[in-house]
Amino acid sequence: MNTQKTFIILHDIRSEHNVGSIFRTADAVGVSKIYLTGYTPAPLDRFGRKENTIAKTALGAEENIPWEQGDVFEVIEMLKKQHTEIVSIEQSKSSIDYKNYSPKNDTAFILGDEVRGVSPDILEKSDVILEVPMIGKKESLNVSVTAGVVLFRVLNI
Repeated sequence: MNTQKTFIILHDIRSEHNVGSIFRTADAVGVSKIYLTGYTPAPLDRFGRKENTIAKTALGAEENIPWEQGDVFEVIEMLKKQHTEIVSIEQSKSSIDYKNYSPKNDTAFILGDEVRGVSPDILEKSDVILEVPMIGKKESLNVSVTAGVVLFRVLNI
């Protein structure tokens, strides 16, 4: 039985649809917690009301997965102190093919802005950078699709 914990950090994700979809995928693969940082929308607004688009897309997963909002660098530092490996998913000169990565400890996967991706300052704090190779003419996948592809493969689900 795998006792490793898996976390997701969603940093500066604009779309409620993407956030809801990632919550649903996170539930499917057994993610322990999601951290929402930057301007990523939360399942509840500041008045405690459900964010309808996230709820509709997540189909209740937002109620099953613990989540909290915070500063991305504080979350990274807190997780590193707990010996969690920080893994950004981004195209980079120092990235490796996601199929060649296997988590050895608790792992936190960082997904970033739909257009700009994970910022260079966050990549510097990462222990590993994973990339999904692209064969077609488009240079990237939707962030929620990327989350599903990587999480299911890396976690051997």
